Amino acid sequence: MKIHHFTKKTHLSVPVETAFAWHERPGAIDRLTPPWEEIQIISQAGGIEAGAQTYFKVKAGPVWLKWLAHHMLYEKNKMFQDIQRHGPFLFWEHNHQFEPDGTHACFLTDNIRFRLPFTPLSDVFALNTVKKRLYRMFEYRHAVTQHDLKLLANYQDNQKIVITGASGVLGAALVPFLRTQGHSVTRMVRQTHQLNDEAFWNPYRQEIDTNAFKNAETVIHLAGEYIGDGRWNKKKKKRIIDSRVKGTQMIAETISNMKSPPKTLICASAIGYYGNRGIETITEASTPGNDFISDVCTQWENAAAAAIDKGIRVIFLRIGIVLTPRGGALERLLPLYKTGLGMILGDGTQMMSWISEDDFLGVVNHVIHNPTISGPVNVTSPNPVSQQNFSNILAQSLARPAFIHLPQWIITPLFGQMGKEVLLAG
Repeated sequence: MKIHHFTKKTHLSVPVETAFAWHERPGAIDRLTPPWEEIQIISQAGGIEAGAQTYFKVKAGPVWLKWLAHHMLYEKNKMFQDIQRHGPFLFWEHNHQFEPDGTHACFLTDNIRFRLPFTPLSDVFALNTVKKRLYRMFEYRHAVTQHDLKLLANYQDNQKIVITGASGVLGAALVPFLRTQGHSVTRMVRQTHQLNDEAFWNPYRQEIDTNAFKNAETVIHLAGEYIGDGRWNKKKKKRIIDSRVKGTQMIAETISNMKSPPKTLICASAIGYYGNRGIETITEASTPGNDFISDVCTQWENAAAAAIDKGIRVIFLRIGIVLTPRGGALERLLPLYKTGLGMILGDGTQMMSWISEDDFLGVVNHVIHNPTISGPVNVTSPNPVSQQNFSNILAQSLARPAFIHLPQWIITPLFGQMGKEVLLAG
């Protein structure tokens, strides 16, 4: 039975020791997993050293396949190897190789040897699909590695960082990014049984483990009720407000009462602060809007007053629509658009201020390391698009039509105020 080969080689503008250390850090496997790949870690023992194991499942079409990866070989700053002990391939061997290019650069090479099940039929009908999937995946992996190592070269002061909302879409992306950048990250969670990297808090009961903030330099507060899932009744509105205001107030007061508080508090907010402004150019100095979300954002930011009064540097990230298949708007839209149900909402002229997930991570990284930045920061691409244009671009990228028109008179009765402020506003 034939063994197939796949190789990807990339030049990295950092010393080989830096590149290898990045791969050793917790979070590297999460950073290297493309957002379009559905992979779930079941258990993990160790890192990349010989004897380490990762048990996960990967989705292939409608089926979830379990995969046990075992690390066999390890030579520091030279290579590490993992093989498939159990999984979808008859044979899988992945060698990660590092070769110095002088003292300030290196080459990263991924060499994979694999054998498909059900040969020879699979070699005829599945091999090209597998190779295309590998090519796309490793193009992404090497691009992320290059990008993150460039950031690491520019920002080298490692910090202890405390983060809330770590299980949300943005938090789940931010934690592995920060860890591979060399930071120590503590996640605030509401479960009573915590892992080693977790600490307890419950803003609704005003309970918090203050020890989590000792020696922390930065606190990142992302926790908040999701706003885009259905109509806003009174209970939903209360949860939206309380989850933001109570949590922010509790974090701000906790650190402001410390003798040696963290230097920086980064709070999530949203561009909903500005309300529906059409094609008006918005800056951080623009006034707030008059709708529900504007009021939520205003209360949200005001809740950090105790930290500001203490002299802590406070940044409010007024975040736009973060585009990632892992969650949020894009995750909900993709199944519709893939089946040809792309649509124009209302008249389609409402503007969408968007940002990619990696650009969001870059913004957070930038404000952590730049002490001159404080106050509101608009976290969006400089190039907003109309909803109709966005719909057409997304449909074209999937080779699908987008001809359905969902008028305002249907959206408003279905979704109420949420539809008006989230789906139809710009």
